[in-house]
Amino acid sequence: MRYTLLFLALFGLLAPDAQAEDIEVDVELALMVDVSRSMEPWELELQRRGYAEALVSAQVIGVIQNGFIGKIAVTYVEWAGNGSQRIVVPWTIIDGLESAEVVAERLTQEFPIGLMHTSISGALRFAIEDIEDNGFDGLRRVVDISGDGPNNAGGPVRRARDRAIEAGLVINGLPLMTWEERNLFGIPDLDVYYLNCVVGGPGGFVIPVTDWDDFPSAVRQKLVLELAGPTSALITHRPARDYNCMIGEQLRRQWQIP
Repeated sequence: MRYTLLFLALFGLLAPDAQAEDIEVDVELALMVDVSRSMEPWELELQRRGYAEALVSAQVIGVIQNGFIGKIAVTYVEWAGNGSQRIVVPWTIIDGLESAEVVAERLTQEFPIGLMHTSISGALRFAIEDIEDNGFDGLRRVVDISGDGPNNAGGPVRRARDRAIEAGLVINGLPLMTWEERNLFGIPDLDVYYLNCVVGGPGGFVIPVTDWDDFPSAVRQKLVLELAGPTSALITHRPARDYNCMIGEQLRRQWQIP
């Protein structure tokens, strides 16, 4: 094990714990992925596979290698309720197909089980702290939030969003609008919720997913756009003051879920 870790450190695949200076990369990308119990096991597996396929795609590898530095640092974290975050892939460099395949293999070795509640605010707070001390120095720092419902635990999401923006992060969103009537916490305008309550920072955007068949291509498109830099081609963060960002908490109280 000791020699394996030494090998990885020498070749720059893992964040160095003891180096004096952070490693420069084009983007520090935190992939924060919802695994709440409103999602079926096959949906959780599809998420993992979708990200794995996107990371090794020619489009994503191309935009990484065409960057100013030619490499990014990425972490993959699954989240649910407040304090429920698990690191699936620790901060890792991707600079080409070989290193991307290492991450993709890690994502598809096993698949998750669902956890209780939906705390986007908790996921954002985790990302803020995790990205601050990850051993990398990115030209941009991006947090990507994907999920199938509004925040319903862990404190107001707007407060966490604003704190992330103040920390210099860009937040992009992938709202999973596969809402069904049986989902007590689902809302039909989740993309609007994300625009008003979750995304933020220069060029922050959302790409809604309305059908699970579209998920792999949506993830690939999202990665290409956020790694290439801000774009005016998408609807970006324009919050409305009167939008109800506490709708998830209200639904949880309505259904009397502890």
